[in-house]
Amino acid sequence: MSDRNATGAVAVAAAGPLLLGVRHHGPGSARAVRAALDAARPAAVLIEGPPEGDALLPLAADPQMRPPVALLAHAVDDPGRAAFWPLAEFSPEWVAIRWALAHDVPVRFIDLPATHSLALKEPHGDQPGEETAPAPETPETREAPEAPEEEATPHVDPIRVLAETAGYDDPERWWEDVVEHRSPAADATADALAPFTALAEAMTALREAYGDGGHPRDAVREAYMRIQLRTARKEFGDGVAVVCGAWHVPALAARTTLAADRALLKGLPKVKAEMTWVPWTHRRLARHSGYGAGIDSPGWYGHLFGAADRPIERWMTKVAGLLREEDRFVSTAHVIEAVRLAESLAAMRGRPLAGLSETTDAVRAVMCEGSDVPLALIQDRLVVGETLGEVPDSAPAVPLQRDLTRSQRTLRLKPEALEKELDLDLRKETDAAKSRLLHRLRLLSIGWGEPAEGRGSTGTFRESWRLRWEPELHVRVAEAGVWGTTVETAATAKAESQALAATALSEVTALAEHCLLAGLPEALPVVMKALADRAALDADVGHLADALPALARSLRYGDVRSTDTAALAEVAAGLAERICVGLPPACTGLDADGAEALRRQVDGVHSAIGLLVAGATPAGAEATHAEGLRDRWGAVLRKLAGRDTVAGIIRGRATRLLLDEGRLTEDEAARLMGLALSPGTPPTDAAAWIEGFVGGASGGGMLLVHDERLLSLVDAWLTGVTADTFTDVLPLLRRTFSAYEPGVRRTLGELVRRGPVPEGARNDATDHAYPGFGPGLDQDRADAVEPVLHLLLGRTPLPAEATA
Repeated sequence: MSDRNATGAVAVAAAGPLLLGVRHHGPGSARAVRAALDAARPAAVLIEGPPEGDALLPLAADPQMRPPVALLAHAVDDPGRAAFWPLAEFSPEWVAIRWALAHDVPVRFIDLPATHSLALKEPHGDQPGEETAPAPETPETREAPEAPEEEATPHVDPIRVLAETAGYDDPERWWEDVVEHRSPAADATADALAPFTALAEAMTALREAYGDGGHPRDAVREAYMRIQLRTARKEFGDGVAVVCGAWHVPALAARTTLAADRALLKGLPKVKAEMTWVPWTHRRLARHSGYGAGIDSPGWYGHLFGAADRPIERWMTKVAGLLREEDRFVSTAHVIEAVRLAESLAAMRGRPLAGLSETTDAVRAVMCEGSDVPLALIQDRLVVGETLGEVPDSAPAVPLQRDLTRSQRTLRLKPEALEKELDLDLRKETDAAKSRLLHRLRLLSIGWGEPAEGRGSTGTFRESWRLRWEPELHVRVAEAGVWGTTVETAATAKAESQALAATALSEVTALAEHCLLAGLPEALPVVMKALADRAALDADVGHLADALPALARSLRYGDVRSTDTAALAEVAAGLAERICVGLPPACTGLDADGAEALRRQVDGVHSAIGLLVAGATPAGAEATHAEGLRDRWGAVLRKLAGRDTVAGIIRGRATRLLLDEGRLTEDEAARLMGLALSPGTPPTDAAAWIEGFVGGASGGGMLLVHDERLLSLVDAWLTGVTADTFTDVLPLLRRTFSAYEPGVRRTLGELVRRGPVPEGARNDATDHAYPGFGPGLDQDRADAVEPVLHLLLGRTPLPAEATA
């Protein structure tokens, strides 16, 4: 250590403890703290943070520990009551911790213990807008900023006041110019303690002018920190360094009595708390995440802290590399010109160094050709970033977290902050195990993975997931730990508890489906008993209709996963029988909304019965029972299609389902449509019948294209609707026909434009003297297609005389 530094250290010791006021998550503050510690060489380092974390501090020196990380504290009896203290590589507190461990200097946390802060009704935090210290982030305040409390003293933003005093209209820009953009060389050559002395004087003046002006709980926190500082001074003398929020420096330097500080702490509530390190992400450090001490640009700040020299040139190189990865043409000349433009903008704006705004403007103009689209990618990937920290295996964790970590490693499912797609083939044992793990975690409300639409296969042996690990999932794991010590046992216990507590039939059926997907055979008996009990007591046909599709899907998935679903099949068959009995009476006397809801339920039941029949054993009593179920359902649809008291949309859907199943001929379908569209039917009822018959995702558009008689009936009815009622049916028809594919709508338009064949003309396509659209069958064109069809079918064409 140089003589100058040695003299500075003596001066600091003589003057009392070294109070280093910082702003949380700041590269300039972090470098200044490191320079000050190198100069002062304190005997101990005290840091604003929960004292329960003292035992975890040595882990910061572990090679496996890679920031950003966070201290996670949670109440033992209520794991959902938790708080985070995030730290990045460029956080002054993290730099102080690493310095102390590297120099074998005692390091401690001195803020209010988590046992108190977790017990308080509202999470505490630093002065709004100050962002000076790592105040804990709670799960309750991550998604929305904490509501302001009524206070006797007004809020004051010290950074804004100082910025306005310096003539800046933007406090962020002032802080960056004065602190964050200080070069490493300046920190090494200038007086290492000067920035903290100036900042302490400014904060003292502000607190004298505005009073405490902070959070009501600051007084309690500062009292506890003063007590800890007194204890450390008795043990280590005045050669103690304190790293804390700049706003708290005057309070720690104030002369108060020990009795007065203890009086402030008297009667604080307590909870039993546990603490550990957890990985954090740059995205969670961003202010838009809801964390009051967050920053807008953690990726940019990390770059400033890590760049040894020429930070603008290195940043532009990163940007160029990202754009090249996205197949955008960016040359070396673009990088050079962007650097020059950024530096010129900084000079014009009077800034000591080009900041994020200057580099962003330069990148937009030079590399993005004025477009904000690639700029959004740069903002997401570089300015914010997707860096996910790592925590060593030796860090304490709840048993459930350890089991989850083992499963992740065994299955090679590494948690990542960046969202990724995962396609699974359930015929492979490893992929099936991954599926079970993800479904079990969803049952435990640990939303690491969300099901996604499959790409390229509609088979039940494939699954697609979107995976993204968020830091708060560690809290969810801690909460789920009350159910068991492994993922499987915890999911089983929670499923059994939910089955006993569920009151709605649909809840139990969804739970049964989830248990099959998650592979929880131990929970199935309890769930199946609850399902049978609820099904026996529930007489609402709508509830039964909502429950049946989930059961049918469960049976289908059970086949893929080789799960015994015999009990489930019995319950599903019983539900189907009861639906067949109770559905016709339930379809009468409905309003428009009720009819639409029941139409969707009819669709679901129809698909479910199809799955039940398809999944039945090909031979034996099960096949006979399945075929009987199909016949009974067909009879129900015939009743619905033929009753005038049934809502039009349901009658139309029943007719369409019968036609698709081959249980209704085209002539019968045309007759029913003709009756529904007769002049005596109110136009709104007729429009509802059309929507049920050809609306939705049923392929009704193609049906009208290929069956010109049905199109003729619709056309004749529509052209006969009076002007007064046309406005009433138009919204319904528009909703129906707008759902068709553009090609189908275009073809229908062409058919309607050509108009129907004159009355009595022969329509060869149907072999009936029936008015229809189009010129009929073109025999020559049909003969030309026939050889191709024989080739595709692998059949030998018959001789011409045999077909005559």
